[in-house]
Amino acid sequence: MAEAQPASRAEEDGVVPRKATRQAASNGSGSSRTTSPAVKAVTTAKGTGAGEIRRPTMSDVAKLAGVSIKTVSRVVNDVPTVDAQIAERVMHAVTELGFRRNDMARKLRAGHTTSSIAMIIEDLANPFYSTIAAAVEEVAARNETLLITASSEEEPERERRFLLEMCERRVDGLLVVPAGIDHSYLKREMQMGTAVVFIDRPPANLKVDAVLIDNAGGARQAIDHLLAGGHRRIGLLIDNLAIRTAQERLAGAQAALEEAGIGTDDMLLRHDLHTPEGSAAAVAELLDGPHPPTAFFAANNRTTVGAITELHRRRDPAALVGFDDFELSNLMPRPLTIVAYDVAELGHVAAERLFRRIHGEQLRPTTTVLPTHLVERGTVG
Repeated sequence: MAEAQPASRAEEDGVVPRKATRQAASNGSGSSRTTSPAVKAVTTAKGTGAGEIRRPTMSDVAKLAGVSIKTVSRVVNDVPTVDAQIAERVMHAVTELGFRRNDMARKLRAGHTTSSIAMIIEDLANPFYSTIAAAVEEVAARNETLLITASSEEEPERERRFLLEMCERRVDGLLVVPAGIDHSYLKREMQMGTAVVFIDRPPANLKVDAVLIDNAGGARQAIDHLLAGGHRRIGLLIDNLAIRTAQERLAGAQAALEEAGIGTDDMLLRHDLHTPEGSAAAVAELLDGPHPPTAFFAANNRTTVGAITELHRRRDPAALVGFDDFELSNLMPRPLTIVAYDVAELGHVAAERLFRRIHGEQLRPTTTVLPTHLVERGTVG
């Protein structure tokens, strides 16, 4: 006999076990039958437009099968004590309605993880960040976990809203390429069990794991390379100086110039270059000046692309070193040197660290710094 006990709304959502669904389908779900009132109720729910179907609940399945909600819950959760004929009737109703259980809610009620993590990066269109995202996705897939990714567009408030919303959705962990200058609001979320790892840039006002690039060291390598080539007037092309990576790369370049006894010429420094077009314009301005540079250091891949564009347009022989490798850099129309590192490793190391925390390892917050090296790119002629 089916129980007549009511159940809470929380019991009404979930995913049908694949085995049970196939069994119901093989036992006649394709047979011709008149549309029941329960099915009609799902397809004509208040607030839906013509042809729209609202998501069915356990209550809808119970009505169609003529059983209680508790019985439906037992059937979809493969409880073996349910009568076989009743279970078959329930599975027919499940198939007809297209019912799916809210697996995340079920896991939360059972005290389990949600098998989901979230990552916020600067710009999904930038190959640098898409490579990181692909590496994280690979690790997440190995851990049977869903990855949710969003872009901050370098807006701190947008970043904050997304991260807190993901915490409300009870994701198991957060991976953050930060745009903001204060992340103390995540402290309470971490205390409540949310794992957090920062990528590419360190957090502000928060003790947490971070996986970074040796930005200052890479910039030093770039300037030393140009100095070794006999250059003394070196144009510095920098992104937003509010960003920690830009600050570190400028500091590394300036330190190398100081050590060489040259010092930084502010007339050769251009910053807040957010696009290739902005970088190209800065190169043009410097080359048109009374004392143009003979070489350039571009502090990220976008400024590098802009610099290449303008130098190639002018057929100018100025040397160029850019920070961050990028797709098709080996096909650029002129020689250039790149400060390179393993971008995918950034994502792999950060994601592996995050899952160690999600799986319960008690770890002290650490900062991992990945090394850089110089590679030759572009074509000759």
